[in-house]
Amino acid sequence: MKKHLLKPITKPPPPSPPPQILNPPPPQPTPSLFPPTLSPTQNYTHFLQYLNTHLTPPLTPQTLTHFLKSKLHHHPSFTHYDFHLFTWASTLDTFSHNHTSYQWMTRTLALSHRFSLLRTLLTFISSNPCNCSQAIFSCPETEPIFRFAIQSYCKASKFDDALFAFNSMRRLIDGKPSVSLCNILIHGFVKSGRFDRAYEFYNQMVKDRIKPDVFTFNILISGYCRNFKFAFALEMFEEMHKMGCHPNVVTFNTLIRGLFRERRIDEGIGMVYEMIELGCQLSDVTCEILVDGLCKEGRVFQACDLLMELSKRGVLPKGYDYFVLVEILCGKGDAFKALEVIYELWSKGCVPSLISCIVMIDGLRGVGKIEEVMRFVEKMVKEEGMVLDVVTFNSVLQDVCDARRTDEANRLRLLASSKGLEPDGMTYKILVSGYRGEGNQTEGELVVNEMLDRGFIPDLASYNKLMDGLSNCQSSRRYQVNKFGS
Repeated sequence: MKKHLLKPITKPPPPSPPPQILNPPPPQPTPSLFPPTLSPTQNYTHFLQYLNTHLTPPLTPQTLTHFLKSKLHHHPSFTHYDFHLFTWASTLDTFSHNHTSYQWMTRTLALSHRFSLLRTLLTFISSNPCNCSQAIFSCPETEPIFRFAIQSYCKASKFDDALFAFNSMRRLIDGKPSVSLCNILIHGFVKSGRFDRAYEFYNQMVKDRIKPDVFTFNILISGYCRNFKFAFALEMFEEMHKMGCHPNVVTFNTLIRGLFRERRIDEGIGMVYEMIELGCQLSDVTCEILVDGLCKEGRVFQACDLLMELSKRGVLPKGYDYFVLVEILCGKGDAFKALEVIYELWSKGCVPSLISCIVMIDGLRGVGKIEEVMRFVEKMVKEEGMVLDVVTFNSVLQDVCDARRTDEANRLRLLASSKGLEPDGMTYKILVSGYRGEGNQTEGELVVNEMLDRGFIPDLASYNKLMDGLSNCQSSRRYQVNKFGS
């Protein structure tokens, strides 16, 4: 016969004496334990019946947590009774909460923004710590439990509650709090603009011999820079050195951006060289900050020279996309300078992106440098297997054919097709038109036949029209040769 943890309620209890059962006491909780829309007495009988059905003995922290997680949490009417049930369980002589139930209840209250109840829970945990560890050691899950609560309080800008949780946790754990937990509080203070409290907490960390790490300093430096307190950011950078903490690429990027914002351009560039001397690798973000900052100051050529110098030193990130610089140069009509930059960086392994190549090609076409365009496209295809989109490629073919170099255009088409280009009907029409203009009937007919094979000629009339055009151009060419000589 199935045993129930709670006796089913089928009739009113006798007036005296009351039976000794494991039922939770009649609901007389403080109003804060229940949301206004859920009366503690309205559904209580149904709630007891629900418990009798689904919560069976023996009651342990694991079985209670499983019930809270898999049953009660999803119930539309009883979900807010979770903390009431949690509190009732703690009154049983045969039951004791541990980190399993503490973890679930902490997360549930934090995620549902029941912050006053969360504080009540943390106070209870402080008075009834989990005793899962042997001897004098504290439960290793204590800090993670409080960490989640502290993080939730900081997100909600409830910093007094966050500090209460932090101080409560300190009395429970072995040793000092982790620096990562301290960073959560510092980040919360900085994000809310409370720099005085952030710095005060940082000083308390140092006084308590919790050594700050690079993330601690990055949080403070970034916060000061974003709020135009750059002098304080530099002070923290100096203190970072004194504390023996090595800056990383994020530290330098933040300071370089701050220097550029202060229009201290040369100091920002100097910090790049300091990065290199310290062996700190530049990132794509570093290069973006430099290029954007210099270009905004009208020092575009200096940005070019700096990138090429970094490339020669072998410190330029391989994946850096210098599209912005190429676009600015081509927009100013300096396509050859852009080409010089691309070839230099490309030779050192920093391959341009496809969009950078398209911008470069458009820039060269704009100044009529068809020879350079052909050489550039061929390099793209042969060395990197990069293929232009068919619209851009057709534009290149049109320029080459207009220069009466249709054979070279067709050769470029065959090369690109071997690497994945899918020519369209316009591609073939450009080539046929080019051969017709040059009076090359034989090659033109080969292209027309290929068009036919690939389904780009809809009917016989269209085919005859193309072939007649090539035949007429040959007759016209013979007439011109006979008339003027060749």
